[in-house]
Amino acid sequence: MASTDKNKSVNLESEIFNPSKEIIEQAYIKQYESIYKRSIEDREGFWAEQAENLEWYKKWTTVLDDSKPPFYKWFIGGKMNIVHNAIDRHLNTWRKNKLAFIWEGEPGDFRSFSYHALNREVSKFANIMKSMGVKKGDIVTIYMPQIPELAFAMLACAKIGVAHSVVYGGFSVEALAERIMDADSRVLITADGGWRRGKIIDLKSIANEAMMRSPTIEVCVVVKRTGNEVYMETGRDFWYHDLMSLPVASPVCETEVMDSEDLLFILYTSGTTGRPKGMVHTHGGYAVYTSTTHKLVFDIKEEDRWWCAADPGWITGHSYIIYGPLINGSTTFMYEGAPNHPFPNRWWQMIEKYGITILYTSPTAIRGLMRFGDAWPSRHNLESLRILGSVGEPINPEAWRWYYKIIGREKCPIIDTWWQTETGGFMITPLPITPLKPGSATRPFFGNEVAIVDNKGKEVAVGEEGMLVIKSPWPGLARTIYKDSDRYREIYWKDFKKHGWYKTGDSARIDKDGYIWIIGRIDDVIKVSGYRLGTAEIESALVSHPAVSEAAAIALPHDLKGHAIHSYVILRAGLDGSKELEEDLKRHVSHELGPIARPETVDFVESLPKTRSGKIMRRVLKARALGHDEGDLTTLEE
Repeated sequence: MASTDKNKSVNLESEIFNPSKEIIEQAYIKQYESIYKRSIEDREGFWAEQAENLEWYKKWTTVLDDSKPPFYKWFIGGKMNIVHNAIDRHLNTWRKNKLAFIWEGEPGDFRSFSYHALNREVSKFANIMKSMGVKKGDIVTIYMPQIPELAFAMLACAKIGVAHSVVYGGFSVEALAERIMDADSRVLITADGGWRRGKIIDLKSIANEAMMRSPTIEVCVVVKRTGNEVYMETGRDFWYHDLMSLPVASPVCETEVMDSEDLLFILYTSGTTGRPKGMVHTHGGYAVYTSTTHKLVFDIKEEDRWWCAADPGWITGHSYIIYGPLINGSTTFMYEGAPNHPFPNRWWQMIEKYGITILYTSPTAIRGLMRFGDAWPSRHNLESLRILGSVGEPINPEAWRWYYKIIGREKCPIIDTWWQTETGGFMITPLPITPLKPGSATRPFFGNEVAIVDNKGKEVAVGEEGMLVIKSPWPGLARTIYKDSDRYREIYWKDFKKHGWYKTGDSARIDKDGYIWIIGRIDDVIKVSGYRLGTAEIESALVSHPAVSEAAAIALPHDLKGHAIHSYVILRAGLDGSKELEEDLKRHVSHELGPIARPETVDFVESLPKTRSGKIMRRVLKARALGHDEGDLTTLEE
């Protein structure tokens, strides 16, 4: 790190924002150190206490089974269902008539559902799936916009013991088809489309093409969202509203009793090589971890209106739009569209309109809205907000300060969370009582021991960059990679096997106060606007174009997105690069993987830096692009 950078980081470390007296007085957790110490010294006792906050059909006999590391199991012998905790148990209390969901569509339409109404919708759809022969052991793929039916579909699957695999609605044909095939899904749930920036995203056409590539699909259920004309194949495709009006769609459906370790969902996350990884999460540990982290980290009260402005297609949406908030009996807000449509005050307007008390969003969204200046949020009364949150990537201090001063009016703590698809929930995070440093995720959540180490497992000095590892298992940990346990062991546990540590794949540093500063990925996963994309996926999409022979993709800093994709291609013999071909390749990647994967640039090159074994040296491409020292080139092919 250059000396100027070091000075800058030291200055950041000394900039502290203390929580208000009011925030401290109302917080559940008023003292971090003693609870953290106890949670490490008696980890199983701590998690058993948290599990007691849920309802179990049968209590566990063992809190943690660590007999076959790294395949840890939690709450062994326990019988439960996450939906019993997210819906059923609330129906016997005053929460029955409390709002579970408030939803606004991008065109301005509005719907809301009490816990009673949510149960009705979920039960009806669960009965429809049962009538289609969907059963425990099946995996249903869901590919939808941000509409209430996406939540109903997820919960209906879990209710009857069926796993779900939600594919982000911004992904395109290849990504969807690949995930359907890996999960061997017989059923796909989608919609005719969704709204984004005033335009219809035609999800059904993408689904149709994906189903042509996926011979396992027998049934496709389609929600009518936009009313645009779509192709419906007789015998395969059914309208959701038609099915929900059938006698079989009874509002009474028994919740399946599940083992704590039974599969709840798989969620695909990009890998550095090969196909995306289907991370496996289970009912018991995941339910305990998401509900505990949600409640304690964001200090959730009964009167809160919680808005996690993520997409349910990502782990953030699974854990903190659907499962965590519903288990805690919260009112959760969902919005379908873009943050700045039709004007940059859309979010601030909705916070004022619905009385949102907690906003949890990404640095990309904050930077995007910050570009439009202070006047837009200043037009609205944001006094209902009491806590703000950040997720997806490290938040740059400038955006942090704007979020704190302009949106939070210097009274809302900013909960800057670090976690992953694999972790299930927050791992490093402040609490509302934590003194804050802009850009730092601060301290580990209870029960989690972390360290910053070199490649031999030795802890690095204060202020030095190293690899972030987690030293002990936690209940929200993904159990394995679907159908590929060897890969799970190889990616996450091999490097520090003798220590038994989980390798996060992120680099970080720790300051003199024990605060953790996440730097970024140490592997070849690119984060664009907080979304993870594998270089291998992008390169495969480029090479699938008939003009391309080889390709490489790297991430370069971007003011708005955090990082943007820059690609290099070697064309097939006899072909020359052109502006037209560059645009065609960008469109092709967008079609194959979705708009989020569209490269910022496509450079036509004669060769790519490679090792003698054929591995592309992406760090060399990145150094060249940024004008940095290329480092050791001895392994490069001549």
